[in-house]
Amino acid sequence: MSKSINTIIDVVATQLCTGCGACAFAEPQRYYMADTLDLGRRPFLRNDPAPESGEAIATCPGLALTHPRSMRERKGILPDLLDAWGPVLAVWEGYAIDPEIRFSGSSGGAATALALFCIERGGMSGVLHTGPREDIPYLNTTVYSKTRTELLMRTGSRYAPASPCEGLDQLESQNGQSVFIGKPCDVAATQIAAARRPGLFEKLGLSIAFFCAGTPSVAGTLALLKRVGIDNPDTVKSLRYRGMGWPGRWTVRFSSKTEGDGDCEKQLSYAESWGFLQAYRPWRCYICPDHAGEFADVAVGDPWYRAVSEGEAGRSLIVARSARGRDTILAAEKAGFLVLERCDPSLLPRSQPNLLQARGALWGRLLALRIMGAPVPRYSGFPMMSFWWQCLRPWQQVQSLLGTAKRVFRKKLRKRIVATIWSKYK
Repeated sequence: MSKSINTIIDVVATQLCTGCGACAFAEPQRYYMADTLDLGRRPFLRNDPAPESGEAIATCPGLALTHPRSMRERKGILPDLLDAWGPVLAVWEGYAIDPEIRFSGSSGGAATALALFCIERGGMSGVLHTGPREDIPYLNTTVYSKTRTELLMRTGSRYAPASPCEGLDQLESQNGQSVFIGKPCDVAATQIAAARRPGLFEKLGLSIAFFCAGTPSVAGTLALLKRVGIDNPDTVKSLRYRGMGWPGRWTVRFSSKTEGDGDCEKQLSYAESWGFLQAYRPWRCYICPDHAGEFADVAVGDPWYRAVSEGEAGRSLIVARSARGRDTILAAEKAGFLVLERCDPSLLPRSQPNLLQARGALWGRLLALRIMGAPVPRYSGFPMMSFWWQCLRPWQQVQSLLGTAKRVFRKKLRKRIVATIWSKYK
């Protein structure tokens, strides 16, 4: 890691920022979050900012991530999965028993069902998560949902920049505990912040992470809109990236004079939309050690261990990573919020075999960055080298090294960049 990285602005300048928003929560009088076109959401200095306190940089998951040694000592942990997948107590395939939640969710609606259970039966105040902006529906905003109706309005994956940690003050100010739902880096930042702030720790009732392969930028969404013939993004009325079926379709509603009166709709398959958008992920996503929510109480994803039939009802892969997470899952099943069809630890590696290759390739990428003199995050407690040898073929090993070396030049990783607020806000 470069010794020149001393502030959050340094993290942004060296392209290590995840855009989680934890810095804006930790030092709100100094930083605020805004969208950039190509990088994602990034922190910016306020006019007449408060002096640097050190809290923001200490909370940043982009700069450093550490699994505590106590993680390996959790009672009931599955040792065979630990090195590859982080702490795992149990793995289920299941879905929300509420058919509307199941249909609208990206997979089986498990995250929403668990959140609703926590509100209606667990005595929690609400859920801090991400939803579409009302004024610019292809962008995201941090929301706090307290009802089933609000949760349903905000279901489905949002393959666009989001900074839910900037709203941790909303969670901290509630009378009771709350659920936090976010990307793995968001949950990691929340756990770091909670460890530093007892008030936040007490109010964090449950953390849920969804599996993540990276967050495409605003430029990606705009390019995809243009690809389907929408040159003016201001005409967009709504945009869903997934959901309304499994895995669901990328669906945009917009107004168009050339296609008749009223609203029009364009759709792409999940494979088409994600295949296009993933090219717009920022650099930090390529060197992320946690795609499966290892710091969360519960992690959810798709059970891709088999082909999904056309019209098949959604199912979720549900991973309990802490005793609190496991107990909440079982309580939600008992209360009639979740259906747990099978408990099988092998579902996790069978559903996401590519993530093992990603962990192995990461070791090569970090090595190449060090050799090239580019900034490198500080990771501790993430075994990687063994997966480099076990899961990658020789040509893949070479690719991870040479591909990263090329990106050092192409993405100018040895130079400082300047983030610019997207002109939409100016």
